[in-house]
Amino acid sequence: MAEFIMELNDEQKEVRDWIHGFAADVMRPAAAEWDEREETPWPVIQEAAKIGIYSLDFYAQQYFDPTGLGIPMAMEELFWGDAGIALSIVGTGLAAVGVLANGTEEQIGTWIPQMYGTPDDVKVAAFCSSEPDAGSDVASLRTRAVYDEAKDEWVLNGTKTWATNGGIANVHVVVASVDAELGSKGHASFIVPPHTPGLSQGQKFQKHGIRASHTAEVVLEDVRIPGSCLLGGKDKLDERLARARERARSGGERVKNAAMATFEASRPAVGAMAVGTARAAYEEALEYAKTREQFGRPIIDNQGVAFQLADMRTSIDAARLLVWRASWMAVNGKPFTAAEGSQSKLFASETAKKVTAQAIQILGGNGFTREYPVERMHRDAAIYTIFEGTSEIQRLVIARTLSGLPIR
Repeated sequence: MAEFIMELNDEQKEVRDWIHGFAADVMRPAAAEWDEREETPWPVIQEAAKIGIYSLDFYAQQYFDPTGLGIPMAMEELFWGDAGIALSIVGTGLAAVGVLANGTEEQIGTWIPQMYGTPDDVKVAAFCSSEPDAGSDVASLRTRAVYDEAKDEWVLNGTKTWATNGGIANVHVVVASVDAELGSKGHASFIVPPHTPGLSQGQKFQKHGIRASHTAEVVLEDVRIPGSCLLGGKDKLDERLARARERARSGGERVKNAAMATFEASRPAVGAMAVGTARAAYEEALEYAKTREQFGRPIIDNQGVAFQLADMRTSIDAARLLVWRASWMAVNGKPFTAAEGSQSKLFASETAKKVTAQAIQILGGNGFTREYPVERMHRDAAIYTIFEGTSEIQRLVIARTLSGLPIR
């Protein structure tokens, strides 16, 4: 087990500087344009693919970094560049994590490469869990998967919403109920291959922030997929469902469902995204405060501004440490006995919202205009307290973990 350290090694610093250069030179100059267009920035994704940032190999190297710091370091730098474009680049990763967390070696080797495509023909993937009536309440999923034993096929019906890359993805990973009576314990994840009949894009959402990232509904109408597209395989599913039914009868321990396993693995990474956005806004505010003069002196000379910047930096550093701790724990198999993953996501998300708001305040009227990036950063930061578990859900998870009680 790798020791928990609070500093990147030389190799990690080289990777960080490489990603930072891409974020500064390619992403930032394009950020305002793609935010206004509200379209997937395919040219930027392709540039990321050409240099190796948008690739299975890159994320595998970071994912399997024994220190646990590879993924949060990469996420922070990309989201420092721009949250909307960064989410378009890393959105495929959530679907990939879903396959890594639940799939067999054969499924991992078959489907994850198809999620990314090639530098000359880039593809994206989508993880589809939320529904119009089931966001935080994952037990209420209405999407159903029924097994057709005669054809060894699964038939999926339902509507997913808030899916990053939904409808435009080459590969969709869909969470569906196979046993409604078991609630969230009766869920499973499925691969929907490219060009499968019955899958279509529903409404594309026009969003407050992260507008360069495509978010839409995914409609599934009698979607038939091979039995081999059930992540983990049917034998494993049948065993899990049998245990869940037995525990339900005996009132035993809870069983994790496929969607929650994916979210737990990704929460520290979302925290790192929030840290990147917060850091970007803080740096803009710091530079502005050092150069903007009022009453004959830079505004940073005023305690009201200087103290805000001190608080902003302190919160960002604290958030990063929580993210790093949770990431190290996850990679090294240490249990989240105090919901450390949710702690990191909660604190970092709230920090991003607060810091970006403070940045606007420091820039004053300029911060409220689109001529300065803190306005966009503030809009982007709002999503961190919402997606992959709202702040309220994170607090609920933490409270339940600490108390052992079904707090509602």
